[in-house]
Amino acid sequence: MMSNSTGQFIYLDHAATSPLLPEVKSAMLQAMDFSGNASALHTAGHLAHNAIEEARLEIAKLINAEPDEIIFTSGGSEANNTVVNIFAGQNITTSSIEHPSVLESVAARAHAHQLLPIDRYGFVKDDFTLSPGTAFVSVMLANNEIGTIQDLKSIAKIAHQQGALIHSDATQALGKIPLDVKKLGVDYLTISAHKIGGPIGIGALYVKKGSSFKPLIMGGHQERGRRAGTYPTVNIVGFGAAAQHARQSLKLYTSRVKPLRDRLSRRILQEIPYSSSNTPLEFADRILPNLLNVSFAAAEGESIQLYLDAEKGIVVSTGSACASGDGRPSHVLMALKNDAEVAHSSIRFSLSPGTTAADIDAVMSVLPGIVRRLQQISTVKIKQENL
Repeated sequence: MMSNSTGQFIYLDHAATSPLLPEVKSAMLQAMDFSGNASALHTAGHLAHNAIEEARLEIAKLINAEPDEIIFTSGGSEANNTVVNIFAGQNITTSSIEHPSVLESVAARAHAHQLLPIDRYGFVKDDFTLSPGTAFVSVMLANNEIGTIQDLKSIAKIAHQQGALIHSDATQALGKIPLDVKKLGVDYLTISAHKIGGPIGIGALYVKKGSSFKPLIMGGHQERGRRAGTYPTVNIVGFGAAAQHARQSLKLYTSRVKPLRDRLSRRILQEIPYSSSNTPLEFADRILPNLLNVSFAAAEGESIQLYLDAEKGIVVSTGSACASGDGRPSHVLMALKNDAEVAHSSIRFSLSPGTTAADIDAVMSVLPGIVRRLQQISTVKIKQENL
């Protein structure tokens, strides 16, 4: 089996989870020596507390926030649920292509839910108007399936002009493009460690000073009363180490990763008949540099995924990993294309600075043949517009 920096696989599923970085693992192993509860007053507790605050500072630096504006959570989904819960019973606006942890939380808690219109490329249309009485707007900075980057600064300005506070799920953007909460103008921002080579099970919610807040998880004084629960010191330290690495390696996504993503997209579209990109590659400055979502007419995405894994240990995703096991077509691709066949035939490739040209060549050594075989046995007719 071929391998790269992960040691076992050709790993092109970093948008789902990026493998634990060596320096993160080292920091976490050292943190395991902190035996005290970070909330305790004794020396052991102080040592754990200091390590947590050092990590909080690193995370704040990555998004240009103040350390006391960072609230630790168990991950992005908890952070999203936390911020939606603040506005329970009120009018909430989101885009139609948000993460399910936003959409389902809003559906369960909002008094009324407005969906912002998006165009065929996945961008929120700039002529939208918020419904009267809208209290809260949530629009993700970069989409986790197709990689579109929204003009969040403009959206935030419109929201504020109409008296609403704004949140963005930035878990996919973190570490891939520069993030500055002050320039974006957001009141809340969600981030997660495992998208940048940190541990699974730790995330954070940025809450701008003075913004409305109420805890989702109650019963403790941790996080200044904003999120109860014993601190997971080891995971938080890992998040801090991952944040530091992300800040130092950010430029590699432009200099190293984007050219490889572009090489992969060119080869797929040129060498594989009836392939099409769901990531709007023509908007080069408005898409993530590491993500590519492609559909292959009359070839099921799950089958392509399994064949790539079996034949060369190539790890990819069929759209969003959060929807794995859900037989329904991607809500993101349905919003863009309104075509279940396109959605079911999609594959998401997501790269990292550890991805190599050899990895891209390995994909293209088997992918055309896999797609051809599946198309030959498919009962789905290739639509005229794909000919």
